[in-house]
Amino acid sequence: MIYEVEHLSFKYSPNGNTVLDDISFSLDKGEVLSILGPNGAGKSTLLGCIIHLLHPQIGEIWLDGKNITGMFPKDIAEIVSFVPQMHTPTFPYTVFNFILMGRASKIGMFERPGKEDIRRTEQVIEEMDLGHIAQIPYTEISGGERQQATIARAVVQDPKVILFDEPTAHLDFGNQLKTLRLIKDMSDRGYAVVFTTHNPDHAILVGGKVGILDRKGRLSIGNADEIITEDRLKKVYNSDLKLVHMKTLGRNVCIYPNL
Repeated sequence: MIYEVEHLSFKYSPNGNTVLDDISFSLDKGEVLSILGPNGAGKSTLLGCIIHLLHPQIGEIWLDGKNITGMFPKDIAEIVSFVPQMHTPTFPYTVFNFILMGRASKIGMFERPGKEDIRRTEQVIEEMDLGHIAQIPYTEISGGERQQATIARAVVQDPKVILFDEPTAHLDFGNQLKTLRLIKDMSDRGYAVVFTTHNPDHAILVGGKVGILDRKGRLSIGNADEIITEDRLKKVYNSDLKLVHMKTLGRNVCIYPNL
């Protein structure tokens, strides 16, 4: 297993409310786990814990057979890439150089990027169709383009696992589909992928494992057909959502009620 999360519980302060409560799951090569849940349920917090940016009070996390608490940040970065919801630009690096920084865990402290680092960056830029912005300063591109560049920087790292925190949040409809295809393609190529989303259709489209995090910090996990039910969606989102099976698509679709 790449990831094994055992009985994880987390609070932001000793006397605060429990944000995550007794969460356990495993993830292996080629598996996808999509995590649904309402705002404030703790989806981003869960990703922060499993990448060791946050430290749970209870539970253990095993990454590629090692307890994550004993690993150095560089060791974790060689295995896991993380794509946050938003990335605020600080310096006007070109998009190419921003993506190239994803190779940092593979470059020595006083070394410069080598030919393989340049080649891999060029390859990912071509695969993600970002060539038209490659030489533009990162500070001058749109929010959606920044999101795509940040995803590219995670991909170029060549990790075993990629964590996406709401990767489609700032993208138009076409680029949302492109990102979901990328996630599915990465799974098919053997990467383990975890992504959070507010859209049940995204979890249905990608397939694999689905987890629903409720307002009490508890995670229900299984395959999409088991977990994504009308009853669960109504409780989680406090809305009368409907699941309709589309014969032409061969899958369920989540639809909204009339306004």
